[in-house]
Amino acid sequence: MAIEPPRQATTSRPASLRRALGRAVAVAFLIVALAAPEARARDQLVIGISQFPSTLNPLIDAMVAKSYVLAMARRPVMAYDKDWKLVCLLCTEIPSFENGRAKRETLPDGRTGASLRLTLDPRANWGDGKPVGAADVVFTWEVGRHAQTGVGDFETFRRILKIDVVDDKTVVLHLDRVTFKYNDLAGFELLPAHLERAAFQDPAQYKTKTLFDTDPTNPGLYAGPYRIAEIARGSHITLVPNAGWWGPPPAFKRVIVRAIENTAALEANLLSGGVDYVAGELGLTLDQALAFERRHGKKYRVQFKPGLIYEHIDLNLDNPALTDKRVRQALLLALDRAALNERLFAGKQQAAHSFVNPLDMAYDPQVKIYPHDPARAAQLLDEAGWRKGPDGMRRNAQGQALQFDLMTTSGNRMRELVQQVLQSQWRAAGIEVRLKNEPARVFFGETVRQRKFPAMAMFAWVSAPENVPRTTLASTHIPSAANNFAGQNYTGFRNAEVDQLVDRIELELDRAARQSLWKRLQAIYAEELPALPLYIRADAFVVPPWLGGIQPTGHQYPSTLWIENWRAE
Repeated sequence: MAIEPPRQATTSRPASLRRALGRAVAVAFLIVALAAPEARARDQLVIGISQFPSTLNPLIDAMVAKSYVLAMARRPVMAYDKDWKLVCLLCTEIPSFENGRAKRETLPDGRTGASLRLTLDPRANWGDGKPVGAADVVFTWEVGRHAQTGVGDFETFRRILKIDVVDDKTVVLHLDRVTFKYNDLAGFELLPAHLERAAFQDPAQYKTKTLFDTDPTNPGLYAGPYRIAEIARGSHITLVPNAGWWGPPPAFKRVIVRAIENTAALEANLLSGGVDYVAGELGLTLDQALAFERRHGKKYRVQFKPGLIYEHIDLNLDNPALTDKRVRQALLLALDRAALNERLFAGKQQAAHSFVNPLDMAYDPQVKIYPHDPARAAQLLDEAGWRKGPDGMRRNAQGQALQFDLMTTSGNRMRELVQQVLQSQWRAAGIEVRLKNEPARVFFGETVRQRKFPAMAMFAWVSAPENVPRTTLASTHIPSAANNFAGQNYTGFRNAEVDQLVDRIELELDRAARQSLWKRLQAIYAEELPALPLYIRADAFVVPPWLGGIQPTGHQYPSTLWIENWRAE
């Protein structure tokens, strides 16, 4: 899964917020007027996004900003395309039982595993001319499975028991089980062994020594149509064509990705020419996009793409007040998410009721729903020992107030508005919520990943089709200092039945039987609420009329994976 920030819609705003936004837009216009070129050649493309990556290592941290940029400069072994089909990007053919490249095999303990014969594209080279080969597969596996490297999705690598090297471009991977996604290697992002091996000498320090951060413009790190040529931290990343690229030549001689974390300033830069295109995956909020389409629809194509994205609030279950599920349920019951949708999103972003998206076949339409029910919320809080005082706020028997910090990414206008609405609704229930925000690269790179948020962290998960939530729900994936903060179970959720269900879902090859397991998993999630689902997201792609070839995917694999098909028309 990948983390991504959301969008929003028109609403009345407090005067202080209106003034702040007005100042931000004015400053943005001034900056662009001073810095933007009067005209830009069509062989250059400037993309605006709302975050800057916390790291460029493909295995560390789950952040859409990183995935978006790296997709232009690298290729995963496999990915899901715009039709949600698994396709080869760095391999020649997806191994399967049908084509003979996959075989069942009996493991020493009697269980059934599988072998996958994987052949890399014979044309694939790193940007320094070195072939992408079997040594890179083996090295990446070593890094990904090591307990001290802090890889977010380490499960992909630890399930590979061993790798046999057949030749320079072919390996056989031996897996410890046969799952319904047994041949899905979409999370296998190869590292260049000839460059990264030195940084891996001390696995615990690999995150700080990786060349992706210490020497990010090294051409040998990249095997996509572009390579990273310049990085200005917090500002922009410049990419140029990769001389080693073996596919169709990309159309642009230079691609500049500008990170503008204030979404009002991002729109201002688009209108004034500071950027050519605002990425749908990390761009304008929904209300901005709708208003933008009304005002400028003749000058830009605005495409709305619903996808496997949901905004939610991770709850830190180590917080004493949040260990009681009655408090967690009351928090959700106290929210009027239907009013939130109408007020901020013009009715276009429906409330979420599960971690599974309704567009996904795994979704259970009968999952438990939490309507706005202040009376039931009050009852649950009373039962949990949090009673209202004379000031209308809730306290326990020791006089401690029921109060939480709600954190999210700073500069995102929609999230700031959502925060204010949630704060107001919870205050009506007697719950005090304080708003504390951070830049995305700090929020995702440190606060969330290291579980430093004291109570609530609001962000979005972006997933692949029928994505089993092992990294986010399994108890073995809780980040800690002991595992160098690997895993994505940031809530600290522990549930033995959920651990078993995650295993059973993966091992169930029959779709109908698997669906019943999905139903049970979603029922437990809806009862326990380790996170508060808020709403299903839709992304807005704001494209100039001269830019063609962009095909939104609606899942965690971004449109930039096919940037070689983009062109100036």
